[in-house]
Amino acid sequence: MWMYLGLLAALFLGLHNLCKKHAVQGNEVFPVLLGTISSGFLFIATFYLLSIFYPDYALDNGYNFQDISWQTHGFIFIKSTIMAGSWVLAYQALKHLPITIVTPIRSAGPFFTFIGAIIIYKESPNLYQWIGFFIIIFSVILYSRIGKKEGLNFKRNKWIFAIIGATFLGASSGLYDKFLIQNLSLNPQTLQFWFCIYTILILLVILTFTWFPYTEKRKEFKFRWSIVAVGVLLQAADYFYFKALQDPDALIMLLSAIKRSQILIAVVVGGLLFKEKNKRKKLVPLLGIMIGVFLILYS
Repeated sequence: MWMYLGLLAALFLGLHNLCKKHAVQGNEVFPVLLGTISSGFLFIATFYLLSIFYPDYALDNGYNFQDISWQTHGFIFIKSTIMAGSWVLAYQALKHLPITIVTPIRSAGPFFTFIGAIIIYKESPNLYQWIGFFIIIFSVILYSRIGKKEGLNFKRNKWIFAIIGATFLGASSGLYDKFLIQNLSLNPQTLQFWFCIYTILILLVILTFTWFPYTEKRKEFKFRWSIVAVGVLLQAADYFYFKALQDPDALIMLLSAIKRSQILIAVVVGGLLFKEKNKRKKLVPLLGIMIGVFLILYS
């Protein structure tokens, strides 16, 4: 069941990435990010209020919220810091790079998670899983060659380094999620609720220095429906992902790879919607990534 929950998370993440590209096009990145997290928080807060006023109903339907210690709050704040850094880098890169380049680079995340899962959690991959991960990395290298044809120099373009940094931080957060869910026994909704609150506070601090003082920047910001959609879709994806992690048999390295199947939506549908270049050539490394995911799933 945890694998199917991982596929559901991938579906919502793919839709989330499409909406995110629409939200940041020609827009200020930091207020867009704040808007998406705030929208997701309001979505989760609805269930939080229901659990307060109708606790029995909430308990019966599986969305009760836990009382947690200050130490646990500190652990959640660490996750918020990691993900805030990842999102700031990723949103900036997404604004300046094609979605069909950004998403495949992000697909290298499972490789970092894979190494961390072996070292930290002692997860044991088999031969086919090793092959699957190296196929994914090789496919990402192919994407870099295609990117050069779109005027992107992967060695000199700072946004490429930004998306690589975002990918590394995102993978670190994925490893940390297993600790929060399994070691601290947090349920998904509790983790999501407090994670959103702390992330909003971090972004407000960043915006205080980078956006609020500047009138011209505030005027350039355009509110779009996709900002709300990004927040809601992300919370839905996270919920299914955290539910999958609650299973003690779930392997974080495999869940991370399963989530990468979101690129099918991002590359195929996103390439058509945003009319990006070299869509056919990008299908070749896309196929490689899908084969890598297949090997991991069915090994």
